[in-house]
Amino acid sequence: MTENDEQRQILTNAHGVPVLTYLPGVREGHPWADLAEVVGPDPVDTIISGMSGWAVSGSVELGAELLRRGARVMRHAHEMRKDLIASESPADWSSRDLGDGLRTAPCDRAAEAIFPAWRAAFPVGHPDHYQGSDERALNERLAPLLAGSVLGPVLPCSALVVDDTDRVVAGAIITDRDGLPWIADVFRQPGARYAGLGAELLRRVLGAAAADGLTEVALAVSDANPARRVYEKLGFRLTNTSLTVVVP
Repeated sequence: MTENDEQRQILTNAHGVPVLTYLPGVREGHPWADLAEVVGPDPVDTIISGMSGWAVSGSVELGAELLRRGARVMRHAHEMRKDLIASESPADWSSRDLGDGLRTAPCDRAAEAIFPAWRAAFPVGHPDHYQGSDERALNERLAPLLAGSVLGPVLPCSALVVDDTDRVVAGAIITDRDGLPWIADVFRQPGARYAGLGAELLRRVLGAAAADGLTEVALAVSDANPARRVYEKLGFRLTNTSLTVVVP
């Protein structure tokens, strides 16, 4: 039994029959049933009656059933993985020059120092834009991620990019998500100066991950996010598609 299995919660119907298992958490202020798996008959009625206001992340089929019952979409995402052994990253990926006075730094700075670049990377209209205030975005999204309380502790292969004034302009945050190295976020300041920087930084952290002995990394990319093409070019392959919905 894995740690993931040990943490799973069970939702039972009115007759005490298990219909859903999930990992509990909090997402954008909602109680969250992550990695939800249907284990019994007709779970939708039980979810509607017992998990109103919850975010539920699971299969497209489960999400579609909940949408038909009045749920709303929070995220439609594709899980992708890269095998760092079968699809080996070139050795120089971890030491490539970023140019233009930019350099990498450890991902150990305060959330407040990272926030401006992170927030600017996902403006209004971006599929991953957080619609709450800056204060809520910092306190409910970025700070918990960096603290390891959302997707697991931040791994040493994570990195930030800073400019010649030591200001953070980009970052790639890799976490240990229940034993699976997980690319939780890749972001950069918008603008021509930083075009391509996200992909270049990702190459560096993938090289560092391989050098650290990691055998694979995974991520989730929103359905409408063009970054999916970048991940495909870097050797990531689609493994799963999920819907996260908010139960009415």
